[in-house]
Amino acid sequence: MGAHRRPRQRATGGGRARTAATITLAGAATATGLGGGTGHADPQPTAAQVRAKVDKLYQEAEVATEKYNGAKEKADAAEQRLEGLRDEAARKEDRLNSAREALGSVAAAQYRSGGLDPALQLALSSDPDRYLDGAAFAERAGSRQQAEVGRVRKELREIEQLRGAARVEVSSLKSRRAELKRHRETVTGKLESARRLLSRLTTEERADVGDRASRSAPGPRESLSASAQTPNSRAAAAVAYAYQKLGSPYVWGATGPNAFDCSGLTQAAYRAAGVSLPRTTYAQIDAGRRVPRSELLPGDLVFFYSGISHVGIYVGNGQMIHAPNPSAPVRVAPVDEMPFAGATRVV
Repeated sequence: MGAHRRPRQRATGGGRARTAATITLAGAATATGLGGGTGHADPQPTAAQVRAKVDKLYQEAEVATEKYNGAKEKADAAEQRLEGLRDEAARKEDRLNSAREALGSVAAAQYRSGGLDPALQLALSSDPDRYLDGAAFAERAGSRQQAEVGRVRKELREIEQLRGAARVEVSSLKSRRAELKRHRETVTGKLESARRLLSRLTTEERADVGDRASRSAPGPRESLSASAQTPNSRAAAAVAYAYQKLGSPYVWGATGPNAFDCSGLTQAAYRAAGVSLPRTTYAQIDAGRRVPRSELLPGDLVFFYSGISHVGIYVGNGQMIHAPNPSAPVRVAPVDEMPFAGATRVV
């Protein structure tokens, strides 16, 4: 019986091993696509799907770009205010030093004559906080130098106020810079995602992303025609500037003269015409008089998407000049190429 059972046990064990090996190999074949199976890999997106995703990423990047532009504008303003506060504090410190020197002369004369007025002791203290704490005592001293001491006290208080305001601006500036960093990371992340998607396309398909809805650059006659239809000379100058910049690269955050983002181009065009526009799309739309689409004239600013995240300069015949995205340079394109959100006549 024992000799009979042993072969059966070996046969059973070998069968289990062969079964396990078969399952393992089958699993490996499925995982690697061997054995003629189709596997479970996700299907590759079509060129049209890639283009749609890239367009969406570019639009999201532009939203973040405009937020970055707005934060940068505020950071720059905070930096200017901080610099102004520091300059004013330095001027007041100069005046304070002059006043203290004058009191020092009086103190020296009093010392030679046998005593130093308590008010002068406080005014000449190297510790402004101690002086301010003791200012009431100085007032009670009834010194002949009370007016001079009062001036020193006033300068000290104003300097401390300026320093307090400067501390507030420093805090604001730190917050703005952190906001800038967040928006910068969002923009660069989305543009990098778009770049990776585009790398999946052929050269012809990638060119199609940039060329869609575009047209060849207009000739001088067409440019002159657009300028002639503008409501005034400043709008004409802005349109002429935009035509001169056709073919310039899109660079997010750029305001010219050789590269632009969308609001950077419109700001630069009107700056060339002597008109100061805000930096961002959502501020530029309020920089003039709103006009309906049916009444558009060359030079009007045209805005797109519900968040007012893109802008171009209308040039007539349903066309605009705009800085689209990193896949295409400044170009002429139909106003219909994006969801229309409104228009503004700047001047």
